[in-house]
Amino acid sequence: MHSFQILVALAGIMGASGVMLAAASAHGSDAGNLAPASAMLLVHAAAVLAAAALAERGVVHVRIGVVAGFGLLIGAALFAGSVALRHYTGYRPFPFAAPTGGAIMIVSWLTLGIAAALPRWK
Repeated sequence: MHSFQILVALAGIMGASGVMLAAASAHGSDAGNLAPASAMLLVHAAAVLAAAALAERGVVHVRIGVVAGFGLLIGAALFAGSVALRHYTGYRPFPFAAPTGGAIMIVSWLTLGIAAALPRWK
């Protein structure tokens, strides 16, 4: 399985998780804090698909584009996972997990921009 396929498969899981959190946020009692987690998953699932497609097509530097895609996945999962875990259990995976996920997403977006500016080596 190629890294592009892995990114697409994980983006599908991330998107489905985002929809589930959106439903929980809309229908659960006191679950409004799940909305930001849902939004991060849904937006970044689409961004991961875009990063994979851009890298696979050679529009961006392939390896750096793939790294950016995985960074977006990890950052969004860490952010949303931390928010959801805290909502459902009262615990966080580790201190500053959500901000760490946010920082990873920011760096990954910048990395994707760099991948577009570099020569398209494979």
